[in-house]
Amino acid sequence: MHKRQVRNVTTDSLTSDLTEEKINQLCGLLGNVELTLLYKASVHGYDASAFHQRCDRQGPTLLVAYNNPGYIFGGYTSVDYAQSGQHITDPDIFIFSFQGKIPVCIKMNSGHNARLDDAGAPNFGQQLYFCCNNQPVLLNQGGSAFTVDTATMYGNDAQLTECEVYKVEQSSQISVEEKPWRKVLWTAERRDELMGLIRNYKPMMTSISRVRILMIGPVGAGKSSFFNSINSIFMGRITSKAMSGSAGTSLTTQFRTYPVKDGREGMPLPFVLCDTMGLEEQSGAGLDIDDISIILKGHVPDRYKFNPTTPFQPDEQKASRPASLQEKIHCVVYVIDATKISLMSSKLEEKLTAIRKKVNTLGIAQIVLMTKVDEACPLVEEDLQSLYVSSYIKTKVQEVSSRLGVPVSCVLPVKNYSQELELELNCDVLLLTAIQQMLNFADDYLDDVGPVEDKPK
Repeated sequence: MHKRQVRNVTTDSLTSDLTEEKINQLCGLLGNVELTLLYKASVHGYDASAFHQRCDRQGPTLLVAYNNPGYIFGGYTSVDYAQSGQHITDPDIFIFSFQGKIPVCIKMNSGHNARLDDAGAPNFGQQLYFCCNNQPVLLNQGGSAFTVDTATMYGNDAQLTECEVYKVEQSSQISVEEKPWRKVLWTAERRDELMGLIRNYKPMMTSISRVRILMIGPVGAGKSSFFNSINSIFMGRITSKAMSGSAGTSLTTQFRTYPVKDGREGMPLPFVLCDTMGLEEQSGAGLDIDDISIILKGHVPDRYKFNPTTPFQPDEQKASRPASLQEKIHCVVYVIDATKISLMSSKLEEKLTAIRKKVNTLGIAQIVLMTKVDEACPLVEEDLQSLYVSSYIKTKVQEVSSRLGVPVSCVLPVKNYSQELELELNCDVLLLTAIQQMLNFADDYLDDVGPVEDKPK
């Protein structure tokens, strides 16, 4: 893996207090970036004027603070300091702390300014002030911009032993593997072969006409876009049947089952993609875990409208009998945005873990679809065929595997159609490969649960 270095562009000889491991982990929060150490309080002083002299008009910056008990914490802002006197908005701002070996990120709550851009100490949300009053002190003003547990973040010890500020730049060095870490045939013949395999697929059990695949993931990760992309491939043109976008709250409010036709006049293909309301961090928002359990068991009808504050109440008559295997979910797909894996909050991770445990108890096959790979890596944005030689994408696959507890082989990177007006071969190959793998996994589940006499002779 490419090791990131901290560069120094000041006239002083500065040494970062961060270990190489922690540098790599912080860079993981920010994407494929390089850090340049601009300011070190123990060298330049804790005065706000010293901070501004070295950090103003430097673009995005990362502040890292240290205290005596050994806590390492700080924050990132994508808007440069300029002493403009203006209230700054910054949708990318976050604060973090290392909890154990992992940096845990806290995004700002909606409706707050990132800071007042004045000549004072660096602050986040006008709530956390670093080097306050020109002293090695963190001042927590209180407020609701960030939901902070001070004991967890910095051990309730506001006396700083060091404060560093780094310039954050997109890395010009893109690490490339010597040989692809997965083999893919990027050819029209392979695309046609995959389309043929999917068209001719027959579920493992004769009582199942179409495999049901449930898409689960955070708001904006690309669940609806994945269906639109698969539909587009088989229609031979870009389509937009399912509502998709990047709104802060879920655009999908109903449980939808989307069959895919083989062309406009064609027969339905042997799978159905089931779309759900997006997962959200806070309770009482997004998809409820109890709802997911009932969806898995086949009791939720198409177009059922979710109410996050009230779990689904199944029709008593229907719920009293077990759903048929045809009505149940045969494969669960977690859809995760490659650009936000490192920014995934602990609450969202806990929700996904709870869902995975529920799915595990039912023995249903599980796959992770890692979307927006082109946005995550400039090499892949330039050429999608570089996907499996990108060291950065490889690390993202390993990270999502570790955080969700699924094998690396079950993490499938894809690029959904979003802005394109025409189909593109490389996109098609990745998307079709993902569907083919889902059908294989569904067969594994059906092979495991189905009665012997129901399997084709």
